[in-house]
Amino acid sequence: MSWGIFHVPFNPFRKEQFSLAWTGLLILALFVSASADELQKQDLRQLTKQGEKLKRKGEYDRAEQIFRYIVEKNPQDSEAKLKLAHVLMKQMRLLEAYDLAFPIVKDEPKNSYAFAVLGMILLSAGNFKDANACFINALNLNRKEDLAWAGLGLLDFYENRIERSLEYLKEAHFLEPNDPDYTFALAQVSARAERYKEAADYYQKFLDIAPPTDVDRKERIKGLMRFLRYIGDKRKLYAIDGKEKTTVPIKIMRERPVIQVYIGKHKEPLNFVLDTGSGISVLNEETAKRLNIKPITKGGMARGIGGDGKFEIVYGFLPSIRIGEVEIENVPIYIRKFHNTQEPVDGYIGIAMISKFLTTIDYGSLTFSLFRRDLKEQPEIKKGPNFFGLRLTPSGYLSGEVWLEGIDAPLNFIVDTGASISVISQELAKLDQISRYASEERMRVIGAAGITENVPSYVLPRITFANQTRENIKAIVLDLSIINETSGFQQAGILGANFLKHYRLTFDFVDSKVYLDPIDTPTSAQLK
Repeated sequence: MSWGIFHVPFNPFRKEQFSLAWTGLLILALFVSASADELQKQDLRQLTKQGEKLKRKGEYDRAEQIFRYIVEKNPQDSEAKLKLAHVLMKQMRLLEAYDLAFPIVKDEPKNSYAFAVLGMILLSAGNFKDANACFINALNLNRKEDLAWAGLGLLDFYENRIERSLEYLKEAHFLEPNDPDYTFALAQVSARAERYKEAADYYQKFLDIAPPTDVDRKERIKGLMRFLRYIGDKRKLYAIDGKEKTTVPIKIMRERPVIQVYIGKHKEPLNFVLDTGSGISVLNEETAKRLNIKPITKGGMARGIGGDGKFEIVYGFLPSIRIGEVEIENVPIYIRKFHNTQEPVDGYIGIAMISKFLTTIDYGSLTFSLFRRDLKEQPEIKKGPNFFGLRLTPSGYLSGEVWLEGIDAPLNFIVDTGASISVISQELAKLDQISRYASEERMRVIGAAGITENVPSYVLPRITFANQTRENIKAIVLDLSIINETSGFQQAGILGANFLKHYRLTFDFVDSKVYLDPIDTPTSAQLK
């Protein structure tokens, strides 16, 4: 007999049957809900992997979108928040990144990845002390935290501790061999360590792991690899010959120190600017043509200040450069156009060429001195209190901490004897504490990439650097994002020759220090 739905015979257990049926439906609903949650978690895990792949390929905009979606769907996912913070850091959006990472470190004190990400953000902002503390905390929690090893390696790289930097970066690379950031950093540090073929191999691996979508960047890396393999076949670069020390006179051209040098067998004296704002030395393309110095290879377009912000990368190689009674052999160079045709400048001497010497630029006596560091007997330096720790960006810029009136924390500035005037970034100029010092004067700026007209200028009331303060220093405002793309840690300005000309600068690359002495007082950092 069949019963209609409303024709169920009486049963004393009907209520219980109904309850059991309802319980079954509830269990089924919960199972479906749990399955949906599990499916969502699986989907989010897949998205996380996709976001990580995009990050490694350098597609930060797309990676950011994915990680933001994951955080929106699961606000408790601290790993996704940290990955988002890491991507924002890569885009130099450091405040946003910090605001995401810091609360996680605070709420999850056992999260080693959180400490590592926060450390990388602080390092990118130039806060070396706190960054180091974060990396140490991360490794105390987890010795296999690869990002923390990489962070320590980069910190040592910037502070010129090259061998230890390589050691830490190799540990990160061992733990995560397919991370392109670690491979790229190993290439940069290996080149600084003068292991040129090894550096080229790491760059090749970087291209194999994560070929850049930016065509210019890919061509730059390929050109650099060709040049590294070329110089890797040469005997020792920057080999020193001649006397143990030399001193030559300086001429001042637009506030910049200029000395005369001789290239190879040529007897023509050439005017070279002493340029602590450049890693590698540079030769004027007109001078190169005149001396029949041919390019070795080319490699894409570089970013620079002035004009359209780009100029062609052309590598060259000089057999030797003579400065006074010292000769430096096997010198890599850039060859490029110089846009100021009114100045008789043939080139720029970069940091790499003088790094094997104790070097002094004395604006007081107008002399430039070199003392060889490859000899058994080393000069003793009478050290004064005015010094700063040597920091070098991956591009070879010399950087130091500067205090500006109205700003409560130190800022990283490139220390650049080759810049005739100081510079502040557009972001810094927008701050209320700085914007009030704007001047009506507009200036013409000649940079590596061309000429820019009508550049705004400021008069900064006080600048303090290495315990030394100067007042009413003129500074122009430039877009420094082109520098910060490759600087490793954010630079807020450039300390130019209009500040530095008041001092005697002594560069001690062995102890990673630069001494700064007012030229109107007795020498406090000099050779005994």
